[in-house]
Amino acid sequence: MSDVTLIPIDGLPEIKPGDDLAAMLIRALRASGRSFEVGDVLALAQKVVSKSEGRIRKLADVVPGAEALRMADESGKDPKNLQVVLDETARIVRWQRGVLIVETKHGFVCANAGVDHSNAGAPDTLILLPVDPDASAGRIREGIRKATGVDVPVVITDTFGRAWREGHMNIAIGISGLPALRRYIGEFDPDGYELRVTEIAIADEIAAATELVMGKLDRRPAAIVRGLTRPEGSETARTYVRPHDKDMFR
Repeated sequence: MSDVTLIPIDGLPEIKPGDDLAAMLIRALRASGRSFEVGDVLALAQKVVSKSEGRIRKLADVVPGAEALRMADESGKDPKNLQVVLDETARIVRWQRGVLIVETKHGFVCANAGVDHSNAGAPDTLILLPVDPDASAGRIREGIRKATGVDVPVVITDTFGRAWREGHMNIAIGISGLPALRRYIGEFDPDGYELRVTEIAIADEIAAATELVMGKLDRRPAAIVRGLTRPEGSETARTYVRPHDKDMFR
């Protein structure tokens, strides 16, 4: 294993619906004297992807329904905000002490269906998750390949909490050009023990690593991982969604 380098991409402006993220990333890299290289992996924050795809809700346009009004009365939360979350929800997992944990239409289990006020670019505005983050990653990857000739795998990241640990970390919600899991099942450790269940979440680990240089307040929504020895294969982030019949906690 060679050294692995994390390279933040600076210089991206506020993203608007319809913006070509692949072209903007290439320009930002060139302005810094860099370019994409064979072997790179690009991590990109969900929020800029969502903005470019128009996944934006203005609270002024939201009419809360009966369920949102009931939940707002229980919690003191904004019923319009709650309605947007419910619109993005396939199933409520927990509603307790004003905390709303849901299963999104993608199958992710997270707080508030990934709906977020922060870094929205305007007041009273909410940013939603992409409709299909894996497809979004594929489009950006293809845009970079067409413009540069370099096939750069793409990981779209978002910040999730963890059920049994405090704090948040970036995970992969969209993948193109990478396996989701490095499977060690059937391989042997140095002592000859056969591994039976070990599967390492490669794209999640890339997402977590790049957050160290992207940050939450630095207006730096993209980073490159360079020098990583990648396993072969290409999967989607839906690989991470555990089927209900294997879920011991829901």
